Formats: sequence, C-alpha cells, structure tokens
Amino acid sequence: MRKIFLTLIIGLFVFSMNAFAQKVYVTEWKSEADYLVYVSEWKSEASVIAYITKWKSEAKKESGIWYYTDWKSEADIIIYYTQWKSEANIIVYFTQWKSEASWKKK
Repeated sequence: MRKIFLTLIIGLFVFSMNAFAQKVYVTEWKSEADYLVYVSEWKSEASVIAYITKWKSEAKKESGIWYYTDWKSEADIIIYYTQWKSEANIIVYFTQWKSEASWKKK
C-alpha cells in the first residue's frame, strides 16, 4: 500500500512539473498559432521580456524563459512571428539576461 501511495505522489509531482513548462514551437502558419508574436526593439513596449534557454528544465510557465522545441506535440504554446505590431497578441523583447525575463501584468 505504501509503494502505491509513494508512486502516486511521485507521479503527480512529475506531471505538475511538466505542466508548468514554457516550451515554445514556432509555426509557419498563422492559423495554427496560439499567439501572434511581434518582436520589439524596445523593452518598454513589450508584454513579454523573453530569455531563450537551451535547457528544457529551465523553462517555466509564464516566467518569460522560453525553450524552443522542434516538435509541435511537445510545445506548451505555438507561436507565429508577425512583422506587424497591430496584428500581434503578444509583443516580445528578447533579453540576454535570464533575471530580466518576465510577463508584464496588465
């Protein structure tokens, strides 16, 4: 009985860790995207200050730390980069510093 309980607890912990990951897939098709993203040169107009990580384990939900995945089925969000700010759901500014990464609250 104790083994079953322990297995359930570990399983829930592992599932919850994966549920909060911010894995991003970039699509070529606007129609399949969850978000239309415009990249800004200005941090002040961004709704997301994003840091790109090479490590999947560093990406957290709505932290601004993004991990690009090659697989759509693995992604938490699917984005399409647009060149028009007026069309975007999200305006992103990419930073070189992980400590700056964040989603701005509206």
